[in-house]
Amino acid sequence: MNLNSKYFDRIRIKRGGPAMPEAQGPSCEWAGCKEKGTHKAPKGRYKEGQYHRFCIDHVREYNKTYNYFAGMGDDDVIAYQRSAATGHRPTWTMGVNKTGNEPPDPEKARYSWADSYVDPFGIFGGSDPRKTAKKEPVKRPLKNLERKSFAALDLEGGEDASEIKARYKTLVKRLHPDANGGDRSSEDRLRQIIQAYHYLKSAGFC
Repeated sequence: MNLNSKYFDRIRIKRGGPAMPEAQGPSCEWAGCKEKGTHKAPKGRYKEGQYHRFCIDHVREYNKTYNYFAGMGDDDVIAYQRSAATGHRPTWTMGVNKTGNEPPDPEKARYSWADSYVDPFGIFGGSDPRKTAKKEPVKRPLKNLERKSFAALDLEGGEDASEIKARYKTLVKRLHPDANGGDRSSEDRLRQIIQAYHYLKSAGFC
């Protein structure tokens, strides 16, 4: 670009020309204020998307006292906050098939989703306590000495601790010499029962 061109010499700027018009905008809505409403402030509940226009000083005053939940009870506030988590849209339990537009029965929905996988430790709450049958404890295979000890107590080997103790007490009372007028003919049988019981006790059966 040639700065010495004759065309630059012909450019003239007129001094004292008309001032540029100021940009027009809304005025502050605060009573008695004549400043420009440069800041928006929400109008409140049930008027979402609508705003007041205030100047910077009055929008600060407005925000200090603004409370969206004014006039609502505690239960209504809690319900609103829970609904806000889903954008105030209706929700249903995941994985539940619906035949209509009505929400599913919460009791049925609680367990129906868990039928599609195995959760042996119940981490995800997949088992339905109303339908789950009480499982029998797993029986460990008996060793020879354990089987003989149960036989000595006239038991089959699947009894629990309370049954073993009850049978032991019954047999001891029946075979003790004091219960038989001092007759010691059953001492060997009594000794066998006592040894069998103590062995089962040490093995953790009772």
